[in-house]
Amino acid sequence: MRMGALEAILQRGLLALVLACGVPAAAQDAGDAVGDDATTDTERAMRDAIDRIESRQGAYGAGLPEQMLSLGLALQQQERHGEAVALFKRGVHLARINNGLYCTEQIPLLQGEIQSAIALGNYSRVDELQEYLYRVQVRSLASGEERANALLQQATWQFNAYQLGLGTRGPDRLLTMWDLYRTAWSDINDTEGETSTKLLPPLYGLLRTQYLLSEYRPETEPFGNSYNPGYSNADANRFYVYRSENYNLGRNVILSIYNIQRSNKGQDSDEAIGAIVTLGDWALWNNMRDEATQTYRQALGELAQRDDAQEGEQQLFTEPVPLPDIAGLRALPRAVSAEQGKLLVEFGVDSQGKVVDLVRLDDNEELDVKAGRLMRVLRKTQFRPRFVAGDPVDTEKLVRAYDIKP
Repeated sequence: MRMGALEAILQRGLLALVLACGVPAAAQDAGDAVGDDATTDTERAMRDAIDRIESRQGAYGAGLPEQMLSLGLALQQQERHGEAVALFKRGVHLARINNGLYCTEQIPLLQGEIQSAIALGNYSRVDELQEYLYRVQVRSLASGEERANALLQQATWQFNAYQLGLGTRGPDRLLTMWDLYRTAWSDINDTEGETSTKLLPPLYGLLRTQYLLSEYRPETEPFGNSYNPGYSNADANRFYVYRSENYNLGRNVILSIYNIQRSNKGQDSDEAIGAIVTLGDWALWNNMRDEATQTYRQALGELAQRDDAQEGEQQLFTEPVPLPDIAGLRALPRAVSAEQGKLLVEFGVDSQGKVVDLVRLDDNEELDVKAGRLMRVLRKTQFRPRFVAGDPVDTEKLVRAYDIKP
């Protein structure tokens, strides 16, 4: 995926998650104030309140962090992110002075600064803030849904940071992601039970992590990487344990997803059958083709019991599907119509899900570099093959268009 596209996805996804996982109600109040004269009057009133507190209580007044949070959120609504960051940063500093290094009062300020840093594209700063926010949250929040949400937010950042290649090399972030999703799952499981749909986000996070662990190759890293084979340390040992158990761990995660969907939606529901297909995809990804085929046939058998069996089968099995078929991990851009796409390719997918006979059909020379890169990815992509009468079959002359920019 192109870095620009990944950054855009990161901004949309992480901003949404930051908002969902704890930016306080004051954010909405600040948003209500946005609008010409009302904005000016509200901002002036907030700044006057800060001045009054400073004049009465001094530069470290206990009431300052709350006022700075409100003003920072108001500036954020006006996309004045540089000014907002300065306010959030000062508010965090004052909250620590007044209430301690890991006080909960700084959490909304840190979340506000993270949101503005994302908007500014300052991802290295976001990485630092997320690390500190995590330390504050794990020390101040009791186990339960609130802490689980905080863990999920942190795990999502670790996933995005790994995709962007931020920070140290090696699979450290993958191990951190696993720990965060596993702890979030445990917190929710303890309070909600093992069939709660609230368990699905951490379970899908664990599955994404397993896919990434399966792809990571320490031998491709520079000489001296502590995860190269033969190098002994605790994290490296843990990485190789996860790698050795990769297939079983991923399979158990998907079975948990299936049990939740079956319990809540029914055995023949789209969600439960989709989980069976995901289990087949995981087997195919791990080159267990016979097991994958049997699992896909199980999904087809469940579909056959439904009145809309043909429609369900068409959705899942009438054309090859690139793997992993999971949000956030799809290697190929979304295919578009031939009229929309500047890059046009033709290829086949054999009964094992391998790409064959790949050729380029367009003549847009300005796309040559990126087209070559995408075609290399396409050649290596594992597909879920098309099924006919319960058996995987070859598919010829698939034409796909992609809207990529020069």
